[in-house]
Amino acid sequence: MSTHPVRYRITPVQPEAHLFEVTCTIADPDPDGQQLSLPVWIPGSYLIREFARNVVSIQAATRAGKVAVRKIDKSTWRCAPVTGRLVITVTVYAHDLSVRSAHLDRSHGFFNGTSVFLRVHGQEHLPCEVDIRRPAGTAYRAWQVATAMPRLDAPAYGFGLYGAADYDALIDHPVEMGTFARTSFRAHGVPHDVVITGRQDADLDRLARDLKRLCEAQIDLFGRPAPMKYYLFLVTALGEGYSGLEHRASTALLCGRDDLPQRGAKDMGDRYRGFLGLCSHEYFHTWNVKRIKPAAFAPYDLRQESYTRLLWAMEGITSYYDDLMLVRCGLIDESGYAELLGRAITTHFRTGGRLVQTVEEASFDAWIKYYRQDENSPNALVSYYLKGSLVALCLDLMIRQRTRGRKSLDDVMRILWERHGRTGVGLDEDAVERIASDIAGTSLKRYFELALRSTDELPLTALMAHAGLDLHLRAATGSSDKGGLSSKQGSKPAPLTLGARTTEDATGVKLTHVLTNGAAMAAGLSAGDVMVALDGLRVTARNLEQRLSRYTPASQISVHFFRRDELHTTTLSPRSAPIDTADLGLRNDAASKRRRHAWLRR
Repeated sequence: MSTHPVRYRITPVQPEAHLFEVTCTIADPDPDGQQLSLPVWIPGSYLIREFARNVVSIQAATRAGKVAVRKIDKSTWRCAPVTGRLVITVTVYAHDLSVRSAHLDRSHGFFNGTSVFLRVHGQEHLPCEVDIRRPAGTAYRAWQVATAMPRLDAPAYGFGLYGAADYDALIDHPVEMGTFARTSFRAHGVPHDVVITGRQDADLDRLARDLKRLCEAQIDLFGRPAPMKYYLFLVTALGEGYSGLEHRASTALLCGRDDLPQRGAKDMGDRYRGFLGLCSHEYFHTWNVKRIKPAAFAPYDLRQESYTRLLWAMEGITSYYDDLMLVRCGLIDESGYAELLGRAITTHFRTGGRLVQTVEEASFDAWIKYYRQDENSPNALVSYYLKGSLVALCLDLMIRQRTRGRKSLDDVMRILWERHGRTGVGLDEDAVERIASDIAGTSLKRYFELALRSTDELPLTALMAHAGLDLHLRAATGSSDKGGLSSKQGSKPAPLTLGARTTEDATGVKLTHVLTNGAAMAAGLSAGDVMVALDGLRVTARNLEQRLSRYTPASQISVHFFRRDELHTTTLSPRSAPIDTADLGLRNDAASKRRRHAWLRR
């Protein structure tokens, strides 16, 4: 059995053509013929992405000459038997500007190891060395490298040799190369860097201060020391964007450049608050899912789907804590948190799929549904992120209520960390339920049956009232109404709606989603249709709500619309907007304030 490290070299050979060249050198290949493969999915994003599809060419050679390579399935190759060192050379096309894959052009390069590094079958346990090369030419002299992968002979932020303990570690350290802005801070002694690629003019000092508070609060939640010796935020700033992917000692983030803190701005702002929530979410994953993980992920099987019903806990609990940690560390106040919570509840109640799919089903079917959403998804799916966060909210408040404030979901997370995160032992599918019941001192089986395995509504109103928040549901005042904090809506009649989600189109109003039991569905309209006139008058995205306000639920509106290139007519009766918009108010009696402060300020 070989003890030599597997050696890789990655070079941006043609940035203008989006091509990386990757070599893999195997000192002791399998004498029966070495097999190699690329993963078909990346941990944290539960969809088969077929990274092998971006392989342009693959060749193998020894000192004696070329070696035959045969592809044996969609992502696996076998080399002919050889003696001595085997070198595999792969050309990879990289033009996916996302956090999940790889991207290369003349401005920068980014890659996840799952997209570029071949797995050497039988040698996954061996150490890996990676020589990260600079593109050829004077235009790239200023390029640097940012990664949490440990350096061997590479200088700080420099090209050169990096190392990983094994293949699993190798593919868990994304790499950014190019010219970028950066800032640094220490969180309880652990060095943290923030690297930002793309045009921006952010207040980096403020960003570092705010992230320091956030990271320290999360480390304190689970207990010192932090599980990593270094952490890196890899940020790509675009005109618009919002996504993130967690790794063991870093995260890759996409954001809009206006999401970053602007110089001279003193307030938080919705966009910066959202970006901090994204950072909080991915950082929390350092514990929850990267180390506390389902048995199905311990270890990951990247050849095929790995099914679990626990994504509601891995992503949902993380989604609960991401905004909660913002208020706990003092970046937002209680009113700001209530606003975020009200908006989340609003989004949940506006998703008809919550009455169709359970959150356990959503977790299990993520591979075929959540990441492949279509025009019917709002009617058929529930988000294990969003509903999972509300399940966690109710669970936290329920434990606090039943233990009279002595215990909380924090205690559940700390036990999960001690029993599973520190040990690497994967969670059984019912582990969270059992530990939560133990912490609560009473069986929570009825709650979990309702919350996880039924489509019944969650007990939000009563639990939040006990914690010092009043939940009020009303009809939306218009398409821009997101809910949030209690407002003086009075008893206005509910506006009329189509029961559809729309977008602007050059010829009228395009329906993107037609909602179950809405007026549009009853009229026979479908997603993709473009309404051009109501009662013979042109309709646009800008005047749609104003036009509808002239009618009553008894109205019969003549609708002209295009379906593909065919003009159709139908009759539509608008309906009152549903009661699906959540406002939250802060209770000010002493008992409510005491319980709310214990929850939000701990």
